[in-house]
Amino acid sequence: MKGLILSGGKGTRLRPLTHTSAKQLVPVANKPVLFYAIESIVAAGITEIGIIVGDTRREIKAAVGDGARFGARVTYIEQEAPLGLAHAVLIAEAFLAGAPFVMYLGDNLIAGGITSLVEEFRALGCNSEILLAEVPNPEQFGVAELTPEGKVRRLVEKPPEPQSNLALVGVYMFDPSIFESVKRIQPSARGELEITDAIQDLIDRGLDVHPHIVRGWWKDTGKLDDMLEANRIVLEGLEVPRGANLREVGQGSRIEGRVQLGAGVELVDSLVRGPAVIGDGARLENAFVGPYTSIGERCTLVACELENSIVLADCEIRDIPLRIDGSLIGRNVRIVKTDFKPKAYRFMVGDNSEVGIT
Repeated sequence: MKGLILSGGKGTRLRPLTHTSAKQLVPVANKPVLFYAIESIVAAGITEIGIIVGDTRREIKAAVGDGARFGARVTYIEQEAPLGLAHAVLIAEAFLAGAPFVMYLGDNLIAGGITSLVEEFRALGCNSEILLAEVPNPEQFGVAELTPEGKVRRLVEKPPEPQSNLALVGVYMFDPSIFESVKRIQPSARGELEITDAIQDLIDRGLDVHPHIVRGWWKDTGKLDDMLEANRIVLEGLEVPRGANLREVGQGSRIEGRVQLGAGVELVDSLVRGPAVIGDGARLENAFVGPYTSIGERCTLVACELENSIVLADCEIRDIPLRIDGSLIGRNVRIVKTDFKPKAYRFMVGDNSEVGIT
């Protein structure tokens, strides 16, 4: 069995971060979302992995390399444009070479990994297994309608009036019969080859598509709120050995709860209350980092307070009088108090940004 991870797309819902970074490399608990997908596939015993890449191919390749660090062998498959999930399957046919495979969307997170699901797919011997989750907003997803017996009757991509609240989760398992279905379908109204149409063709051909309803948490990390929730969920499961941080706490500083400190972290007159992660080389001075916060490598925090936030690498936050909450701050950002006259807010903000002022 092989793995296929989709890591193309433009990440429009996370702009402006994704103007300069692949959405799959935005970190959750200081680890790129894409790495969770790779680790889940390898944990399921699958080591031959193809990664679909697009405009951000160089950044993805630099981060993942040949896959050896994950115990995998990675092949990169270039997609000239985001032409749909089924198109990604089509261009990966040569790599997959007739093997059954798991397809994993690289910006998704699933509790507990996919090992049991891969084992179930192998045991069932079906043509496809699709993962479904109950969601409050099914119109934003591909939706599955089931028969009273629990069989898949119909799949619809982002229906305006959903007949079900069961959304397709970003993990699919297929045998080689999917390639014929992908070649039979036509582009949708938005010009993409939809995976929902390809799976529907499997159903229409009388092939066995097995639904599996996910009872644990699942997150598509394509939006700010989803990123922050994923960060909270992952940090909630953070395990830190007792006494691991005793040597790292400087004079006048405290650590409360589960906190993971990277190498070379400096704490001066600061409080870190977990669950939280502080990246390598970060410095905190007269600062408070509250629960569910991830601070990236080499960040400097002075006279400020943060909680429930993600701060990427090489940021400086200094002399901010109000607590920063529910925020996603990109790489190499400076948020500092100034004494310029007249007293006023001063911003340099990229396209499609959001600034909240209390």
